[in-house]
Amino acid sequence: MAQIREALNQDFDQIWKIFQPIVVKGETYPYPRNTSKEEAFRLWIKEVHKTFICVENNEILGTYYLKQNQVGQGSHVCNCGYMVSAEARGKGLGTLMCQHSQKVARELNYKAMQFNLVVVSNVQAVNLWSKLGFETAGKISKGFQHPTLGYVDALVMYKWL
Repeated sequence: MAQIREALNQDFDQIWKIFQPIVVKGETYPYPRNTSKEEAFRLWIKEVHKTFICVENNEILGTYYLKQNQVGQGSHVCNCGYMVSAEARGKGLGTLMCQHSQKVARELNYKAMQFNLVVVSNVQAVNLWSKLGFETAGKISKGFQHPTLGYVDALVMYKWL
């Protein structure tokens, strides 16, 4: 059974094996498709509040970060990003990590969670976040440049915790 724990810097080599193929595809994250390993480390580990990994049999199957979405008067809202390895998709890890992230967010005194850019063509994510109680707060028309579909809409999804 998969367990979630806080990531350590030395976990990043395994996280990179999940991060890099997802970002290179360019279908779900706005990061440049040629994001370097060093830049990915900065984005996923260094510039966030916490990073977690989903581990089974000493193998990292998924990862997520949790960070403050805004400063000052918006600092009560956090933001998360989730990635699951291609081999582990469809096993409920996205649900497990999202539920875990909401628990951690509450422990850190965040009052809400917001996903800033959920690509509408990522139907699994849209459906999962909706199932887990996230509402669509807005739509950014043609807010994401998909590598094969062209400009597609992106959603801002939000949940009061």
